[in-house]
Amino acid sequence: MVSHLARVLTALLLLVLCACNINPAAVACEDIDGQNLAPADGTLMGVNLEWGRETLAEYSERLGERPAVAVTFADFPFEEGEPDLIASAAEQVRQQGGMLLLTLEPQQGLAAVTDERADELAAMLAHFNTNGVPVIVRFAHEMNGSWYPWGQQADEYVAAFRRVADAVHRAAPGSAMMWAPNYAGGYPFSGGSYESLPGTSGFPELDTDADGTLTPFDDPYAPYYPGDDAVDWVGMSLYHWGSTYPWGESEIPEEGKFVDQLTGTYNGKNGDDSMLPDFHAEYGVGHDKPVAIPETAALVVEGIGDLRALNIKRAWWEQVFDPAVHERLPQLRMVNWFEWNKVEPEVGAAVDWTVLENPETRSEFTEALPEWYRFAEEPDDCGEQLA
Repeated sequence: MVSHLARVLTALLLLVLCACNINPAAVACEDIDGQNLAPADGTLMGVNLEWGRETLAEYSERLGERPAVAVTFADFPFEEGEPDLIASAAEQVRQQGGMLLLTLEPQQGLAAVTDERADELAAMLAHFNTNGVPVIVRFAHEMNGSWYPWGQQADEYVAAFRRVADAVHRAAPGSAMMWAPNYAGGYPFSGGSYESLPGTSGFPELDTDADGTLTPFDDPYAPYYPGDDAVDWVGMSLYHWGSTYPWGESEIPEEGKFVDQLTGTYNGKNGDDSMLPDFHAEYGVGHDKPVAIPETAALVVEGIGDLRALNIKRAWWEQVFDPAVHERLPQLRMVNWFEWNKVEPEVGAAVDWTVLENPETRSEFTEALPEWYRFAEEPDDCGEQLA
């Protein structure tokens, strides 16, 4: 959801922010087990931070807690300057505690994800791990969509994911891999630039009911699953974009929408999605994987007034914080809030996704944080400075 241009423009500021921080510590860090990053109970609370606008320390001060997860994005293979940007984010995590969720986007296509590039990635992650920073790699998210260069190419996607997972598991044992399709309401997302069509390579693998077409009755997740040995976490971004398409109307979310989408029972104004698989049951419980919501927030366009904006945001976080979520979705182990105010092409306007920017909203949000949310502990003063 974050453009490459936005990431590049923040790189220099991040380097400056990190350069003026504490000196490297000399104490060795304890080994990190990348297969044991999920809490035994409860849910990690994290953030998709607008890195160039504020530091992780500043965000933690406003939240009143240290977020357990900090999310950053990068093209993969890396564009010029992106390794420095990632290292800057990792350094802030090293200083604040928690873990880094690194979302990798193969904008050059899946063929560019070679063994050599995967090994280079794993070496970088191993360096972070050695210096006290756990990393979860969310590789090529929303691969079941038709809008990314890696979309709807199941065989090629699975091969690339496994290539990256093999390198990470072998060389960076303090890191883990996340498989994260798009919520499948609207699948097969016809009309996208990378839509899979009858007669094209890989189409039969997606046509799970073998009727010669892709429809909502084809499984939107299973053809893209890389296998239990390659996947450590399963995830799905869940935003409240509104109730009806086209998006842009700031609306109170329907009751139960958050849980219904994760369990495949959502029946919204745009149509009935209740034929979808139960993602939590099939991939969280069935495959025994921790479930993550790597990104979430509620759509609020500018100019609707503070009270209406607060009501919409509150209605969404009340669903996510509902004690019934913890009870009904026992595998839910991570929720990351999207703390950005940015222009969204789907809306054609600026969208305020934030919950901490407005003082009143921040006060209500922080007071509502449930007791079963888990935050980062005080970091160990170990390892060397990463940026």
